[in-house]
Amino acid sequence: MAKCRGSTDKYHLEQGTKAVMAELADRGVLWGSVLSVNAFAAIRSVGFEPVGQVFGAVVYPLTATAAVSCPGTATHSLVPGVSARVRGWTSQAARIAQARYNGYRTAIDRMTGECSDLGGHGIVGATLQVTETPGDSFTAATVAFKVIGTAVRAKGCPPQARPFTTELSGPDFAKLLVGGWVPAGIALGISVAGLHDNLVTTSSGPWGTENAEVPTYTDLMVYVRQDARNRLEQTVRARGADGVVVSAMTLHVRSDECRTHPGSTDHFAEAVITGTAVARFADRGKAAPAPRLAVLPLDPNDAKPAPGSES
Repeated sequence: MAKCRGSTDKYHLEQGTKAVMAELADRGVLWGSVLSVNAFAAIRSVGFEPVGQVFGAVVYPLTATAAVSCPGTATHSLVPGVSARVRGWTSQAARIAQARYNGYRTAIDRMTGECSDLGGHGIVGATLQVTETPGDSFTAATVAFKVIGTAVRAKGCPPQARPFTTELSGPDFAKLLVGGWVPAGIALGISVAGLHDNLVTTSSGPWGTENAEVPTYTDLMVYVRQDARNRLEQTVRARGADGVVVSAMTLHVRSDECRTHPGSTDHFAEAVITGTAVARFADRGKAAPAPRLAVLPLDPNDAKPAPGSES
């Protein structure tokens, strides 16, 4: 019985993977990766091969990234068209944002160092993760920054001073290169701002005017998101890149009891934007053409012309 088309494709894919593994084994190279089969095939289609799984991490006490004192207040403008003044960035919120940025960047740098040790040219499919662990009577609360990815190397190219990093998957990385672009590194935009409740905010809630908007809360979230975008742009420009492919954008708001003014509340908004800074290395017209895909007939009767028909 003949094999179906799907079984045949799977068979050839497995045989191709085994051949690649055998090739690397003959060279005395053992490696691991977090790439899927599709991603593995994609990076090899553009001249790269995996050289190993890489990891970076750093753990801070939770107090380094959490508020410890009152951030101050903001008074919403009564003049139409004039936005509120959101305070806190230059004090407690600034320290929180800087600690967050340092955590992400330290983990990425350590992952990049592992890539250099393996002789890789870059890292594909990097995944960032932040985990907060509450404390107890014996241990302090901590926040861990972790990043994992697959180091890759271009065949026949000399080592780079600093490997590139990207959150893009293998297929997206291949599409980027085919389109004439190259990743310049993971870009971060982080902003934190705090707000202490005052008469305006407490009187604008459900106990005051029922479902009315609380303008200072809205301004707080708008401010951190816009500031995070500005800081992301600064990072991209600092890397000399032409743009950024955003992979994730998060906005978290939490409320804590104010330690300076018991009985009142402090609100903190945190916006984090991550992405891959990209730079063009070829004109669109000169970019490498996409590899051709073979189109094969599934019906065996279509494989050759019918008797008596013109060829």
